[in-house]
Amino acid sequence: MSRSEAVSAARELVTGGRFARDLARRVAIPTESPREDAGPDHLRYLEEEMRPLLEAMGFSCRVLENPVIPRLPVLFAERIEDAALPTVLTYGHGDVLWGMQGDWDEGLDPWRLEARDGRLYGRGTVDNKGQHAINLAALGAVLAARGRLGFNVKVIIEMGEECGSQGLREIAEAHRDLLAADVLIASDGPRVGAERPTIFLGARGSKNFHLRCDARAGAHHSGNWGGLLRNPGIRLAHAIASLTDANGRIRIAAWRPREVPGNVRALLDEVTFEHGPDAPETDPGWGEPGLEGPHQVLGFSSFDVLAFHCGRPEAPVNAVPASASATCQLRYVVGVDGEGILPALRAHLDAEGFADIEIEPMKRGFFDATRTDPDNPWVAAARASLEETTGKAPAILPNLGGSLPNEVFAEVLGMPTVWVPHSHPACAQHAPNEHMLESVAEEGLAIMAGLFWDIGENAPR
Repeated sequence: MSRSEAVSAARELVTGGRFARDLARRVAIPTESPREDAGPDHLRYLEEEMRPLLEAMGFSCRVLENPVIPRLPVLFAERIEDAALPTVLTYGHGDVLWGMQGDWDEGLDPWRLEARDGRLYGRGTVDNKGQHAINLAALGAVLAARGRLGFNVKVIIEMGEECGSQGLREIAEAHRDLLAADVLIASDGPRVGAERPTIFLGARGSKNFHLRCDARAGAHHSGNWGGLLRNPGIRLAHAIASLTDANGRIRIAAWRPREVPGNVRALLDEVTFEHGPDAPETDPGWGEPGLEGPHQVLGFSSFDVLAFHCGRPEAPVNAVPASASATCQLRYVVGVDGEGILPALRAHLDAEGFADIEIEPMKRGFFDATRTDPDNPWVAAARASLEETTGKAPAILPNLGGSLPNEVFAEVLGMPTVWVPHSHPACAQHAPNEHMLESVAEEGLAIMAGLFWDIGENAPR
């Protein structure tokens, strides 16, 4: 079969209904990784869905134990056609966040795939069961069409991404040779718009932390003690306000990238975000002066206060509170030292007179900032392949605005990373009514079949 015939066969998996039938079985497994008793569901997903699929395509499979959280295992699979051929590593995560059953629209259930108005509803349809389902099905389509792939493939399916991918780095460090490859090609996150194919090359990092001001052991009547006792809410509010100006411009130099490379700026100049009818209206002038849209979100750092607690918000009393706390987050890009974020914060608070403000790192794992060089030949090859398949110029993002465990592949395993997302901005991931567009699923299967076909014909060296 030809390339075009393989691409058409991949599209038929969606139009003929097979893709939805396969995805329905996987969505029905409630693989909520924050749920402590979900271990059997995680193994069921890997052993009953992923292993048979991969073994039928000639992969050998094994489950790797998670050394950090044992209930969140990782499936590794490989198909080696010839050691002299290039090797592609692909990744997905079979875990999901809470199903939020009862909060979905009438007739929808997080654990039942529902096709409605061109959408496939269900928890995990885009994050991430549907996305790695597309990639694995595309590999199968190329294999069926050509009888071989023309390259080697290794697969990682983890079950703990929604818990910060804790243990994945340790697994990669312990199995560097096993996971070695020439490139990572994977899918997660959204496109810039439903109609525009997208490639992104890394992810912003995220550092979450708590700020606390503990003034004393207990609260005291504000009529008797107000004006004499330091108010921790006021102290904490002023400390947080010192981190940015009134319009969100970050004031800590170590949190800001020193420069945005020219080839990164050039990519961002070509990107336009799609804002659907449910998207919030943006605030002009917020953030780094002179940056807008993609340049602000993808090219720079952003600081946010996620929660603030002081006293008893549910039942205020006339008392000076004993303490106040806030949960904060810095999203940051390549060029910011992730290990230096909290030391720089400590130095800033001390210099501003807030030595009484404590910093507490959050315990769950978070991700480093990564970015493959836009001039890498794998990027050029992917761009050309997507354009040939779709007739559209894909959007090339230097990194995702959110975070992924991409540092495991880019830093620990030392390979270029090319992500091709199969979702769209209004997909409702992590929320009720999560869904994948059938049109994006069909085009995604065509894109990946074309890309895998092209790698088998002429992979970058």
